[in-house]
Amino acid sequence: MASRPNILWYCTDQQRFDTIGALGNPHVQTPTVDRLVSEGVAFTHAYCQSPICTPSRSSFLTGMYASRLHNTRNGNESFPPYPPVITRLLADAGYECGLVGKFHLQSAGRRTEPRIDDGYTYWKFSHAPRDDWPSGHDYAEWVRERGGDLDALRNSADRVPTELHQTTWASEMSIDFIRRPHSQPWLLSVNIYDPHPPFIPPRAWRERFDPASLPGPHFRESDLAQQAKLADVDFQGEVLRPEERNAKEIQAAYYAMIAQIDHQFARVLTALDESGQRENTVIIFTSDHGESLGDHGLLEKGCRFYEGLVRVPLIFAWPGHFAENLPSPALVELLDKTATILDLAGVEIPGYLQGRTLRPILEGSASPADHREYVRSEYFDALDPHFTGGHGAFATMHRTRRHKLIVYHGHNIGELYDLERDPWEHENLWDDSHSRSLRDELIRQSFDAHVLLTTDVGSRRIAPM
Repeated sequence: MASRPNILWYCTDQQRFDTIGALGNPHVQTPTVDRLVSEGVAFTHAYCQSPICTPSRSSFLTGMYASRLHNTRNGNESFPPYPPVITRLLADAGYECGLVGKFHLQSAGRRTEPRIDDGYTYWKFSHAPRDDWPSGHDYAEWVRERGGDLDALRNSADRVPTELHQTTWASEMSIDFIRRPHSQPWLLSVNIYDPHPPFIPPRAWRERFDPASLPGPHFRESDLAQQAKLADVDFQGEVLRPEERNAKEIQAAYYAMIAQIDHQFARVLTALDESGQRENTVIIFTSDHGESLGDHGLLEKGCRFYEGLVRVPLIFAWPGHFAENLPSPALVELLDKTATILDLAGVEIPGYLQGRTLRPILEGSASPADHREYVRSEYFDALDPHFTGGHGAFATMHRTRRHKLIVYHGHNIGELYDLERDPWEHENLWDDSHSRSLRDELIRQSFDAHVLLTTDVGSRRIAPM
């Protein structure tokens, strides 16, 4: 590389992998992301390391599993001081780092999220598109300055209009950062709140989608019995048939939120083009985790590991440097982004990092079909005597190319799916006598991986005794 690239890292919140037109969804409207797919590498089998916000973000901002970090749930009081987040490493290496939107490495409940040693010199914060914080919430203050009342707008028939929407604000702040004079390479982390619930896009965007024309969720009647077995395992919402929750209406609203994101993302890319910085900027489009969206009778997120919830978009583009129009089916973990960004920025990858750089695939020097033999995701939410909201759920997912194993620890319950025969996970083979040896072998592999990847063996070894 002639020079260290800028990095535009655009991360939505709770966006499923199957919500991009160019990657096979004919119902969405994503022309901007479709164009990015044609210009770069789309990892079609990228998995988050936890199906909820804080542990997932903690993982990909440090390059370590959330259980190794001891930061495994939403609502935590604090964030561990070590290891540093990636932006601290980049700032120390001479990058100018900016954040727009959500951070969520610790709780923003009853307070704005406290800053850590994060390396950001440009900080425009918005945890959620509400006005719940008396100060420090940049988006809410921006709306108030324009005469808007977020609480009233969110509850109105038209919802928050596009011109006052959090996604629009994020574009405005991102464009401001891009247009500023920069004497050093930069990383801009843009964290949109949508398409996170509640599913309330502006009316103008919602009207673009006809629920009757949409396919609805992946659901079979047998899913109800399976979810009944998991009734004691934490999940945010109740189990309902698609028609009982108007699932197509929700899908239409969800797709409308994604369409609005795509439109605003285009504005950011246009500003990048107009500033003359596009040719030396790596663009990353991704999300922190997915959304159940009615699949298996479930909505939103929690302690489950179905494809719609743990598999997310991950696209890299850099004109003249990365392969173009290349879909990669390799198994990838979101913490691999961390190692990749450091590698592209010319920063030495620390030995503790558990991610693996994707640069060889991006540059065409490695097969796009192979990266990891398996991927993992975790949900650990220990009961807290000081807080009544914890459920004590512990579960792990171990996904190979063909099979997915899920163990709900402490419940003597699990799930096993053959993803070649059953890609939408309706036929649980956990209790199938013909699959017992496969189940036992995957449990062994999963246990070995968990011990090897998440055990903290203590301080650095300096002598044989």
